[in-house]
Amino acid sequence: MKNKAFTLLELIVVIMIIGVLATLGFTQYGRMVEKTRGAELRMIIGDMRKLAASYYLQNGSLIGITDANVNIGTAADQFPSACRSSHYFRYDLFVGGTQDCQLLGYRCTSGGKSPQGTVEDWRGLYLNTETGQDSGWYGPGNY
Repeated sequence: MKNKAFTLLELIVVIMIIGVLATLGFTQYGRMVEKTRGAELRMIIGDMRKLAASYYLQNGSLIGITDANVNIGTAADQFPSACRSSHYFRYDLFVGGTQDCQLLGYRCTSGGKSPQGTVEDWRGLYLNTETGQDSGWYGPGNY
């Protein structure tokens, strides 16, 4: 009677192939997660941009615009002004004059969020109401 079993070498080869495929899958998964987080950042800053533009249309300038006007705050339904366990970014508003402001998102790296670190990465959008143009995205962030 012939023994129908796998040899040790065959099992090792199969385990190595599965390991390589799993490594590739986890790498791609990490990239997709970061792209999704970046899309969330761009969407939220886009919403903040619309609120800032609405404020400008109502008041004729951006003087006096506050975080509350672009929905930044500590309430659960606002864009977070500080890092939260449920968000990967915190947001900020800087007013440069009567016609322009900067809307920024800072990467939260504490609380077990990946990538972990001590330096906050940021990405922003510069809004100039006089020209009606955005500067485009700027900052060291890759999202």
